[in-house]
Amino acid sequence: MILIGPGGSEGLGAEKGITNTKEHGLNLMEVEFTHGVNMNNEKAKIIGDIAKKNNFLLTIHAPYFINLASEEKIKVEASKKRILDSVERGYHMSAKYVVFHPGFYQGRDKEVVYQKIKEEIIELIKIIKENGWDKVELAPEITGKHSAFGDLDELLRLKKETGCQITIDFSHLYARNLGKIDYAQVIKKLPKKFHAHFSGITFTEKGERMHIDTTPEFFKPLRDELKKIEDTHQITIINESPQPLRDAVMMREELNK
Repeated sequence: MILIGPGGSEGLGAEKGITNTKEHGLNLMEVEFTHGVNMNNEKAKIIGDIAKKNNFLLTIHAPYFINLASEEKIKVEASKKRILDSVERGYHMSAKYVVFHPGFYQGRDKEVVYQKIKEEIIELIKIIKENGWDKVELAPEITGKHSAFGDLDELLRLKKETGCQITIDFSHLYARNLGKIDYAQVIKKLPKKFHAHFSGITFTEKGERMHIDTTPEFFKPLRDELKKIEDTHQITIINESPQPLRDAVMMREELNK
């Protein structure tokens, strides 16, 4: 089974966004907290009730301002609070995943950064379990720039060693590898249940530059591999293009061909 949905509500707000997305034939949407968690628990519960009534799945993107690898403790603690605030709202709206960019190398040894992020993820999972929020899973994301922690192998190792989930951003991986990607080989490394992002993207020698509209031609190589496994895997894919609902519908139609 493959569910596809948009990143965000087209500016309608989450409640109307669920209805609008459902009317377009999709059952998945990412709630964007990218610039801050500006929602209380009561509002999250209302959104969760609407999602349940519509047999609709929600995921969350935590704020961009996260760096679990910072050498400044105050920044690490602020990052953890943003993640935990996102998880708490996710718990009340019955969201499945909280997606976030884990951190930055900042010129340091990659193994040192990995160990720091691993330590903080383990601590976050402990707090989440203590609060009874563990139906919501942390899903750090593959990042698109070489300066940011989060290539495929780093995240697969993080999943194995902490028990977190991960977000396979195929477009970020494409940009990080400067336009070279073997979708079949990537999927072979993944479990049969995974969360993903996809959209059109541009890049420079430093990696990701910006997300752009998703064309059927750009989606086709991934679509061909997804069609081979849609009956054996459980996959959720969020489109993050400038027009995510339109492009998510296109991706769903392409998969149905």
